[in-house]
Amino acid sequence: MLNKVILIGRVANDPELKYTPSGVAVSTFRVAVNRPFTNAQGEREADFIDVVAWRQAAEFAANYLGKGRLVAVDGRLQIRSYQAQDGTRRRVAEVVCDNLKALDRPREGEGSAGSSPQGGMAGAGGADEMPPYDDPFQDE
Repeated sequence: MLNKVILIGRVANDPELKYTPSGVAVSTFRVAVNRPFTNAQGEREADFIDVVAWRQAAEFAANYLGKGRLVAVDGRLQIRSYQAQDGTRRRVAEVVCDNLKALDRPREGEGSAGSSPQGGMAGAGGADEMPPYDDPFQDE
């Protein structure tokens, strides 16, 4: 069986970095990926895809990626459900990042003191608010 997703697009929001109770870094952000065709008005539409990065990839995203940066995301599709604050069950589809690569140079003043490596890469082993994450590596 194969579950492989490769996305190339622009970061739609600044990545948000959090840590699990066991101290593992997790970052969430969206990538806007253009569709390969235009609509009836001749405009190109985009899909906004949720991405979850863990560990080094999470820290790379938070430190070096910002809204508008061109990125390549290599990972797998994950569908999970959770219980919202109002008690309803919700499902969310997201790409769990295995590798993350910046495909452009950072703009002036972006990244940690401008020290982002060009083409830097990092790897990791419903409502607008994302549900909390359980650390999938906690038993390792």
